[in-house]
Amino acid sequence: MRIYHNTACGTSRTVLGMIRDSGREPEIVEYLKTPLSRDDLVKLLKKLDLSPREILRRKGTTLEALGLDEAAMSDDAILDAIAAHPILMERPIVVTPETARICRPAERVKDLLTP
Repeated sequence: MRIYHNTACGTSRTVLGMIRDSGREPEIVEYLKTPLSRDDLVKLLKKLDLSPREILRRKGTTLEALGLDEAAMSDDAILDAIAAHPILMERPIVVTPETARICRPAERVKDLLTP
C-alpha cells in the first residue's frame, strides 16, 4: 500500500493514521518533496480511472495565482501543471495492488483496509 501524502494536510494525516491503525505501514510518498513525473501521473490516473481534471486540487492551490484557467486547460496542460506544481494534485491518494483512490473525505480509505 502506498499513500501520496502531504504532512501539512489534516485529511492526509488522518488517512495515514487510519492505515497504520489497521496494522499496515504504507510506503509514504511525500509528493511535494518528491513530485511525480508526468509519466507517473499518467500511470496513477489510469489506476485511479480518473481524468487529470478529476485529481486537480482547487481549494488552497496556486491555480489562479499561476494564471491557469482550468476551463481553458486541456488534459495535457493539466498534467503538465500538476507535474510542475505538485500542490495542484488532490490528496491523499492511496494505492493498493488492485486499485487507487483519492481518500477525501478520509472515510473513503476504509474499504481499502478490509481484508
